[in-house]
Amino acid sequence: MWPYICQIAHNAYRALIPYPEHRIPIQLHHAPHLILPFIPFFYMAYLSRRPHTFLLRLMLLPVVVCLAFGTYFRFKYTEPEHNIHNWGQGFLAQAISGKAIDFAWRKEGMLKVGETKPGVLRKPRTSAHHFANGDANGNVPSNDCDEISPYTAPSKPGLLPPWLYDALEVTLTTRGLGWQFGVGVHVPNERRPLERYAFLRATALSVIQNFLIFDAFDSFIKLVPGVGSPQGGTIFKPDLPIPQRYILSTAIHLATGSCLITGFEMVYGFITLFALTVLSSTPEMWPPIMDDPWKPDSLHNFWSQRWHQILRETFFVYGGFPGRWLAGNVGMLFGTFFASGMYHEFAAHALGRGFDWQVVLFFALQAPLLLLEKLWYRMTGHRVGGIYGGLWVYFCVVVIGQPLADSWYYRGLGGALIVPPVISPARQLIIPLLRRAEEVLGFGPLSALQALLDGGM
Repeated sequence: MWPYICQIAHNAYRALIPYPEHRIPIQLHHAPHLILPFIPFFYMAYLSRRPHTFLLRLMLLPVVVCLAFGTYFRFKYTEPEHNIHNWGQGFLAQAISGKAIDFAWRKEGMLKVGETKPGVLRKPRTSAHHFANGDANGNVPSNDCDEISPYTAPSKPGLLPPWLYDALEVTLTTRGLGWQFGVGVHVPNERRPLERYAFLRATALSVIQNFLIFDAFDSFIKLVPGVGSPQGGTIFKPDLPIPQRYILSTAIHLATGSCLITGFEMVYGFITLFALTVLSSTPEMWPPIMDDPWKPDSLHNFWSQRWHQILRETFFVYGGFPGRWLAGNVGMLFGTFFASGMYHEFAAHALGRGFDWQVVLFFALQAPLLLLEKLWYRMTGHRVGGIYGGLWVYFCVVVIGQPLADSWYYRGLGGALIVPPVISPARQLIIPLLRRAEEVLGFGPLSALQALLDGGM
């Protein structure tokens, strides 16, 4: 009986996620297939902002999940340099499914702070102890229970119809700022001016700056043989002496972190510009996505405040909430980071080059490391912090995290065509200028990199 059940489960899994060799190469006429999962997903998002839709959302959930996984794990890009799009499709399938689960299981729908039903605010308290500016009965409105969050302030009429605005708003709210599911999430301090046009200008400049930094580090990574190719290669060059080997792997890992940070901020900047121009959002609704991630003083500070919180609710849905149901707060901690590891690796699995448990292990390991910080506080009375706390974080992320980056580069992500060379300032201008300067001076950063790769440093 049990083998029969396992076979049924395996067949169902492979019906949604076929073997890499059975996936369908993407062509132009497949575009409608790739758009299809968004139709029931956006409908679910719309329903989550309408009352009395709980059962309908539950019935739609398996449709959305099956369409998301069955579509984005079935079609593939076949050119090696475009393999990163398969990775992106893996992320997309999981993100859509995680959001759909969140839309479905909340009986009242997706509520903003202060709402009892979608679009219905709680009635304000009244007090009979004050009469100035009160009503005929001496009641004075009180705002202490029903403040409207600046992150979800009512918008001015925009270009979109209300139903589409509602669906896009709840879809784009990844951190949950101003929503009940996001209460307690850290919000970085805003450094841009909040006047609308000044904010748009500062955001546009930030997008350009992050693009230039991203392009520079991405171009640097592509200079490393193997690592920067679509076929892939290890960041731990076995032919190099140990010091040079780990200097190179650490440099690649730090460059990868820089690409992730600037990439997130660049994409978030584009979405911010879209929200302010098309959705008529306000600057207050789009605070920074990162909070100086290079300056953590504890692992708790890094993961809960410094690093982005975009996928916080997704990881809660996939692992944190089930973990809390099984083992309380400790179960939620382990479940959240295990879900994060599975989320990242399952997306990389879409590359068609196997499943690597090293990725899952890195993220899952963060849970016991965070418990060690708590144990340290209980034993010493002092929280992890300061310079030593920062060094501890760099050890946990930069040193322990190198096998994670190695797993990605070994499967060819370093050779992905993210920035086309024709629009790459680094490859069109900076690298040629450095090479020309080295011809004159006889030495430079590119020569130093080559010397490192040759084991001569």
